[in-house]
Amino acid sequence: MGDGWFREAVESEGVAFSLAIEQKLHDETSDFQHIEVYQTSHWGRLLVLDGCVMLTERDEFFYHEMMSHPALFAHREPRKVAIIGGGDCGILREVLRHSNVEQAVQVEIDERVTRVCEQYLPQLCSANNDPRATLLFSDGVEWIRSIEEESLDLIIVDSTDPVGPAAGLFTAEFLSAARRAVAPGGIVVQQSESPLLHRDTVIAPLHQAATEAGFDGIHTITFPVPGYPSGWWSATLMANGGDPRNFRAEDSADKDFPTQYYNADIHRAALATPELLKF
Repeated sequence: MGDGWFREAVESEGVAFSLAIEQKLHDETSDFQHIEVYQTSHWGRLLVLDGCVMLTERDEFFYHEMMSHPALFAHREPRKVAIIGGGDCGILREVLRHSNVEQAVQVEIDERVTRVCEQYLPQLCSANNDPRATLLFSDGVEWIRSIEEESLDLIIVDSTDPVGPAAGLFTAEFLSAARRAVAPGGIVVQQSESPLLHRDTVIAPLHQAATEAGFDGIHTITFPVPGYPSGWWSATLMANGGDPRNFRAEDSADKDFPTQYYNADIHRAALATPELLKF
């Protein structure tokens, strides 16, 4: 930081991502992690957790839209949605763009992430006061285990990297609990890191864990996120009955809300499987 740049280095891959910084706006250590917010010169505000880029204002829409809309349009009628993690509230914002969603519960372990974002990144938190939204600050793994069976239509797992508190979200045990929580035809979608950097360490093991958990439709979509390691990211959709590659294409094409990246053609393109991910 001494030279006016924030750098996130992935030492194991010999790569780093840098952003020019104008000022540090916030710095605290919560009970769970180190939270920082910076003002960058060209990418708006930057949220950093434990030294890792979580989002910038300039490119956050790629991740939040693609973690939300493909799964929502793949479900025949998503009414009850749970978000595990997602403390910056960007996915909650996207979920509640869908008028057929009646309830959206966000279960984030670290309340301070949400409160910091409400202060410094309010555009991400625009749906926090929506009457359909509930913010819970609790352990998502324990919450999923405790809820009524088949009480949800969609679970979106918006976690940090699969280390520390987030490691439990990538296990067959957690995914089994998530499958029990969604009704038949329900979908669980999990952020699954970079296809280029994490194919063998995250994506392949996640497919295996989802199979062990009893999901019968598993598919990974890919999309760009310029601020994440390698710039190429993924989400894995797991269906409790049915094929998550099928989606309501007409509804997607006629969506009545704005997006910056997602549309029906992008959805179709994201479903294509690169040779790298043909297990």
